[in-house]
Amino acid sequence: MAKNFKQIDAVLAKQEDGTIQITFTVPVGIIKSAEDTALAQLAKETLVPGFRKGNAPIDKVREKIPTATLIEKALGKILPKAFGDATTKFKIKPLIYPKFELLSAKDGEDWQIRAVTCEMPEVRLGDYQKAITDALKATSIWTPGKGTEKPKEKSKEEKEQEVIRTLIATSEVNIPKPLLDEEVDARLSGLLERTERLGLSLEKYLASIGKTPEGLRTQYEQQARESIKFDLILAKIADEKNISASETEIDTAIKQSASDDITFERLNTPEQRRVVASILKKRAALDSLTSLL
Repeated sequence: MAKNFKQIDAVLAKQEDGTIQITFTVPVGIIKSAEDTALAQLAKETLVPGFRKGNAPIDKVREKIPTATLIEKALGKILPKAFGDATTKFKIKPLIYPKFELLSAKDGEDWQIRAVTCEMPEVRLGDYQKAITDALKATSIWTPGKGTEKPKEKSKEEKEQEVIRTLIATSEVNIPKPLLDEEVDARLSGLLERTERLGLSLEKYLASIGKTPEGLRTQYEQQARESIKFDLILAKIADEKNISASETEIDTAIKQSASDDITFERLNTPEQRRVVASILKKRAALDSLTSLL
């Protein structure tokens, strides 16, 4: 089936905010091959009356499998390779895993699927160091006969909040909608899990705090927008300042997060180490800016 992937047509569309849409047209032959492979796998775990598990004829198995399940399994055979080929063809670097939407899946016809993702947005930094220094000067107090006096020393948390406000105010980032939606959905899922653990429905919880689902999503969108913007700004500053995280620092951070050796090994993967390194770099960038205050 792999050789037939070249027959899948992919059309790219980009939006100003960095959103990427790729529309795939999948030929009937590839669909049939993917469905046959999916059915063969499903047959091994489907129980059909009158046959031992895994021994039923394919046509009998097909009668037991919901159409939606077969489509889902077939797409699982097609989309990862098709999407990977498209990123190579169009020379794009997706920032997040795409969301797939099945546009058309009629029997005997080509299928159409849309993938939506985004690339890293452009971060335009302002003169943030001057703005932070000016913020420090603005807090100085001039007293007749005494001149300028230093104000009371701020806590680390207060300094960080000052830096955060300054960076957000002096920088520009056009956040892609898919990236924003992913963050908002994650926050909503987290809230749902917490309310369920308390034995509450989301509707009852929202009623208790006087919010609607739409109002809550709007609130989360604003919070997510600032959080993503700040995160991208710090990453940009860390890169410009050539800030890096040593292997020892990464090891230490993972050990602090792990309660035992098994957890450490689970967290000590190349992907996780890259995530930890990114966090450490951004933390170091924030500390360097906080030290200016």
